[in-house]
Amino acid sequence: MKHIFKQGTNSEKPVLLMLHGTGGTEEDLLPIAEMIDPTASVLSVRGNVLEQGMPRFFKRLREGIFDLEDLAIRTKELNDFLGEAAEKYAFNRENIVAIGYSNGANIAGSLLFHYEQSLKGAILFHPMVPRRDIEVPNAQGIPIFIGAGINDPICPADETKELTTLLQGAEATVDVHWESFGHQLTRTEVEAAKTWYERIYGNK
Repeated sequence: MKHIFKQGTNSEKPVLLMLHGTGGTEEDLLPIAEMIDPTASVLSVRGNVLEQGMPRFFKRLREGIFDLEDLAIRTKELNDFLGEAAEKYAFNRENIVAIGYSNGANIAGSLLFHYEQSLKGAILFHPMVPRRDIEVPNAQGIPIFIGAGINDPICPADETKELTTLLQGAEATVDVHWESFGHQLTRTEVEAAKTWYERIYGNK
């Protein structure tokens, strides 16, 4: 998968897996990674699917309706890639925190739905429920931050609440930060995620 890897100055920190939204690239969320933790290593990945020329991480049938068969294939592809990247760049595969926005948050959520303990933690900005037809595997000990908009037309508040319930049902620890804006990623949302991250992983 097309990607950027940046070696951090603190090898004990999680590797930040950056996953862009529809139409983004592996460059898009690098400033967010810098804001969250400038000392951590960063693995920023570009989705392999094109929708009208716009990169995505998996196909959809229409807005809000995922192609579940493709989602499963692309989630496996990303999970396999993480193992390969950990070997190539000599980092701990079990020390990855995903930071995703919109489509990127959905593929990060899909990792948690498909592969037990596939992430050490996750920051999900405006995610949806990736699947409703499978049981979420054990997520005990996995801290998750969800950034959501009460007026989000793409990801309604009920979607966020359902995702939270499903993840909590799998024993994940979920913190939800609500904004009054729509689907856009706001600075205050990122700052809230940074505060959460520092509480969980430290700020040194």
